[in-house]
Amino acid sequence: MRLRAVVPMLCASLGLAACSAAHFTVPESSANERLYTSLFPYYSEFCGLSEIKKKPGHGVEIIGGGPGGHSVLYLNGVCRVTDAGYPRIALCSEGASMEGRGVGLSVNSHFQNANWIATEGRDFLYHGDVAPGEGLTEIGYQRTQTKAQRMGILDGVVFHPEVFDGKPAGMSDHDYMYEVSVATDYAIAFGRDRYCARVPMERTEMGAIVDYLNQLNEPYRTGRKEFEWDVLRNNCSHMVHNALASVGLWDKWPTDRFVLIAAFDFPVPKNEFVNLMRRTNDLPLADPRALYEDRMARLSLLRDGRVATMPGALAEAERAIHPNDIYDTDLRLIFYDEPVFGHYQEWFDRIFAERRYTDLRANLAYFSALYATVLATPEIAASSLQHADDGDLATFSLRYRNYVTRQKDEVDRWLSELPAGEPG
Repeated sequence: MRLRAVVPMLCASLGLAACSAAHFTVPESSANERLYTSLFPYYSEFCGLSEIKKKPGHGVEIIGGGPGGHSVLYLNGVCRVTDAGYPRIALCSEGASMEGRGVGLSVNSHFQNANWIATEGRDFLYHGDVAPGEGLTEIGYQRTQTKAQRMGILDGVVFHPEVFDGKPAGMSDHDYMYEVSVATDYAIAFGRDRYCARVPMERTEMGAIVDYLNQLNEPYRTGRKEFEWDVLRNNCSHMVHNALASVGLWDKWPTDRFVLIAAFDFPVPKNEFVNLMRRTNDLPLADPRALYEDRMARLSLLRDGRVATMPGALAEAERAIHPNDIYDTDLRLIFYDEPVFGHYQEWFDRIFAERRYTDLRANLAYFSALYATVLATPEIAASSLQHADDGDLATFSLRYRNYVTRQKDEVDRWLSELPAGEPG
């Protein structure tokens, strides 16, 4: 997602309270994947990614996208359909560990006949073919592109013709496509910092996300439409946000709106990271009146028997690989603050200051205590809930209590099964 020119213009012309640029200042963190996927084999992971700045003299020149950054969506438990000849995904087969089995989806303004492409494997999505601690050299950079070509992640994908205006003489279109996709569509950590929010999913929910995403690409695959990336009306974060909206996590973000409306209301990667962490950790579970007033929370509980705020929704932060011969690692990623409700830096700092947001054991313990508080509070009669203009209040009250009871039992079981002393 490239906001280099757009965001400063909007900051000045729309009178927003703050458009703040920030470097990576939080502790790096990562989940224990083996332990995490033993409890949550299916999860989505939204990542807000920093700007990219490639050093001169290393292959194709890349024009930096500015501090607005980029975003990707990783889906654990989802696999590429490798013989489709076009980006297509499906649920992975059951019966084996889901650790590291997933796909990373990325939107790029280069694409003409696809909204997104899929990179197989969590480690390759983030780190390419470079081992931990190895650093990024020219050899690792080229080795990763060769592996990406063998995987065929751009099979069937057509780029807009103007993208090739910067192609060096003698380089094939195929090689050029893979090189300009590095650190944006795969091997993210080669050239970008990332802040990721993961959300546990049921297999049926993941299946619904898969169906939504395949349908999203279909008109571009058939040629009925050409994909046109637009920072305000159809950017990388629209795809990610709306994929999660397809399972009721939050409201859909409309695309292709009138530009003057979209200019005041469009998703930005770092904001979306904070929004997702707050949505999945900080809904008012202890206040059924307030929970009922949240339309999507109410509908989700009545329809699916669950709420977006849930155990296991964790944040992760990772800097770009260093030492790094190919990319500059002094990078920024902005917030796009709102004049009234914009407290994103405060919320962001809190996420990385409180262990319950980044550590699985602390997260589960927090929810166990929260559920215990809810269950120790006398039940609230359905008739006391106000503004009953949607849904069945009696059903809501009953399902709310039953949901918390089930969650409490499950979280306590998970806590009892965690290996003693093993980090989460």
